[in-house]
Amino acid sequence: MRKVINCMQRVLVTGATGYIGGRLVPKLLERNYKVRVFVRDDRRLQGRKWFEKVEVFKGDLENPEDTTNALMDVDAAYFLVHSMGETKNFPEKERKIAENFAKSAKHLKKVIYLGGLLPKSGEVSDHLRSRATVGEILRSAGNVTEFRAGPIIGSGSASFEMVRYLTERLPVMIVPRWTKNQVQPIAIRNVLEYLIEALEREPLGVVEIGSDVLSFRGMMETFAEVRGLRRIIITVPVLTPVLSGLWVGLVTPIPNSLAVPLVKGIINPVLADTTKAKKYFPSIELLTYREAVSLALEKINQHDVETRWSGSFESIDAAYSLTDSEGVIKETRSVLANASAESVYRTFTSIGGEKGWLTWNWAWELRGFLDKLLGGPGLRRGRRHPTELLIGEELDFWRVEDLKENNFLLLRAEMKVPGKAWLRFEAIPRDDGRTLLVQTAIFAPKGLSGFLYWYLLYPAHFLIFKRMAERIAKAAEALEQEDSFKKLPQTL
Repeated sequence: MRKVINCMQRVLVTGATGYIGGRLVPKLLERNYKVRVFVRDDRRLQGRKWFEKVEVFKGDLENPEDTTNALMDVDAAYFLVHSMGETKNFPEKERKIAENFAKSAKHLKKVIYLGGLLPKSGEVSDHLRSRATVGEILRSAGNVTEFRAGPIIGSGSASFEMVRYLTERLPVMIVPRWTKNQVQPIAIRNVLEYLIEALEREPLGVVEIGSDVLSFRGMMETFAEVRGLRRIIITVPVLTPVLSGLWVGLVTPIPNSLAVPLVKGIINPVLADTTKAKKYFPSIELLTYREAVSLALEKINQHDVETRWSGSFESIDAAYSLTDSEGVIKETRSVLANASAESVYRTFTSIGGEKGWLTWNWAWELRGFLDKLLGGPGLRRGRRHPTELLIGEELDFWRVEDLKENNFLLLRAEMKVPGKAWLRFEAIPRDDGRTLLVQTAIFAPKGLSGFLYWYLLYPAHFLIFKRMAERIAKAAEALEQEDSFKKLPQTL
């Protein structure tokens, strides 16, 4: 088929804060497309390198008027949103959004949608059925290319993280029989190539895409080979899809609300008929699963993960969050302080040493004593100065890895732990004169022992770090008042 001449000027991308959309936008900009992104909260885009290069439309896809306005003066649009994990009634929500979008997008030259492969036989999960329904609604306008893909493999993708965590954390795995079913994963790099090249072709309807065929068990075995891990996998004829999903949710960072439908989507063989893809996209060279895994691990090792699966689920206003991704666990809590960023910074850079850690000092001392028994530095090193810190110096059983005046402090743990740990404090000034204290405990577990270490101590850490953040905020407010009092004119 003859390639359509590229006369596109402006492209709308929905789901720009998600895993696929967040990677697609910069690729479109590289090809000189004008990009408009449809988001509910533009703050979620700030900090991305391409933020200043796109037109931002703030609205709600459930609102027909917002959808119509967002699609004005654009030539094509990407529909890359889903509601799974946000609500129990996600199929109805997705149907409503798709109907609004299809009605408002009839005038476009093309709409490009990414859905999921359907099993040729057996039960279809609610997740995949909803994806198919959305595609059918969008195609009713007659201007749609709907790609259907199996597990997408890339740094930060849900499918990759599921395989990665199960394989890395469990030296011996008992897996259900359905893990022998065949699936057809595809590299995120190839998915993006299909999405972009579809702009240069006429609407094609349904196009199934995928790379090499292997079982889900084979995906774990290949991952183990790439990582140089020896793993024992035992197959048993039990574990229902729901129990399997709960098991995945326990061992991996993927929540049960997402893990269960992901598992239900692969309990039957899910393969692609790539005949159409090969015909209309002959120039795309597909990566093998092994190559996709190697590339994803390389990106992670280089700290070059552009987006991750949980990006659409996180709230930037959350007072507390616990994330587990790319092999790193982060426990973040935020507290507003009625104080300047300078006062907050001075407070968290003054903790430790003789002053202690503001809460549960007996627990800190006990941890220091145990660390000494294990051959670590313990708490005896203290600190050089009661209020000043320098990059590279010791602070109890931490070392100052980085800091920026009136902004942030990063401490690296030197106590004995099965992994690597950091503690980060950040002071973010607000327009109302207050400061947001963001305190993050970071842990990169080493093997199963590191994973167990974190979660066995999690209840104590939760209470300690919660109380410490609150105490830092209060101490900063007291320091602010003290400084204000000192500035008052003194009278006899």
